Amino acid sequence: MGPVTHIGVVGAGILGLATARRLAAAGAEVTVLDKEGRVAAHQTGHNSGVAHAGLYYAPGSLKATLCRRGIGMLKEYCAERGLPYVECGKVVVARDQGEVPRLREIERRATENGVPGLRWLDAAGLHEVEPHASGVAALRSPYTAIVDFPAVTRAFAEDVTKAGGTVRLGFEVTRIRAMGGEVVVNEELVFDRLVVCAGLQSDRVARLAGDSPAPAIVPFRGEYYRLVPSRTDLVRGLIYPVPDPRYPFLGVHFTRRVDGGVDVGPNAVPALAREGYRRRDLRPADLWETLRWPGFRRLARRHWRTGLREMYGSAFKHAFAAEARSFVPELAAADLVPAPAGVRAQAVDPDGSLVDDFRIGRRGPVVTVRNAPSPAATSSLAIAEHVAAQVLEV
Repeated sequence: MGPVTHIGVVGAGILGLATARRLAAAGAEVTVLDKEGRVAAHQTGHNSGVAHAGLYYAPGSLKATLCRRGIGMLKEYCAERGLPYVECGKVVVARDQGEVPRLREIERRATENGVPGLRWLDAAGLHEVEPHASGVAALRSPYTAIVDFPAVTRAFAEDVTKAGGTVRLGFEVTRIRAMGGEVVVNEELVFDRLVVCAGLQSDRVARLAGDSPAPAIVPFRGEYYRLVPSRTDLVRGLIYPVPDPRYPFLGVHFTRRVDGGVDVGPNAVPALAREGYRRRDLRPADLWETLRWPGFRRLARRHWRTGLREMYGSAFKHAFAAEARSFVPELAAADLVPAPAGVRAQAVDPDGSLVDDFRIGRRGPVVTVRNAPSPAATSSLAIAEHVAAQVLEV
């Protein structure tokens, strides 16, 4: 087999472009393909902007390993390119004694993952860090940061083109055919290898390449509010809840942005379209595909109570505000204004299990990223190393 010289990457989000950048630096001729007219059009351009330190993830998992490496690489890259990277820190807050054991488990995981600077806070210590927050205890992660991920992605695209690669926008991949050691895309482009980093469309593009139907992407819309400018002083950094392992999503939290604003949310409700950022966005083909996936039906049966609670918070602002007020008691519903929503590409296995770790596979000359939820943006440079190694080994 001859050397790998021409590699295609499907997806111009942060992960696709980080991977393309890594491959171009290794000497490959790289072409990035995306159906949208701009980079970072979907998940990358609608995320919370948090660079995660690696608190929650199971020690030894890809998430834990690549997040810890990735955040260091991201910080260094932002410094090199003059991009905003603000270590505002995060507190994970136990609102009552019942949440303390779960918070201790997060502390154990974070310590094992090598997260630096961890500090356990009592109620008084929490008040010193976040004067308007309320809780019986908290875990402080001082090096959790906020970043402008769309700006980072645009910088990655510049790096690709400077290295001789091509970023081809407005190009929708509709057919993939592996033949004779090559990969043919849309009957017009021929590559030695292909990488699929297609986010919300990752399962569909993987199937085009002959990969299995599982896991399937189930889209969840994350709906945010934003603090009015006069109330941003309620939050200094990031205020997060203790996740409940019985339920699939994190819950409402407070996120400071690099522009000085503070987002509150998200709740998580099923989206009626893969790219459905508004409540009224409906694509029947997307909805039917979600409903007929056995994993979604099993997930819905298992977590219907959580789903109803999330939909109630979506429909009624006062319910959303009440949940947020359990962390910041001074918050009033009038302090919140609607903010842009995001859609999460949640991979779900046929048994209804949410795929938690990064899932990266290979089928012949095609490498597929089938699941890359948070902290994928934080980990993007480290994931790119991992994926590029697989591509160049094939």
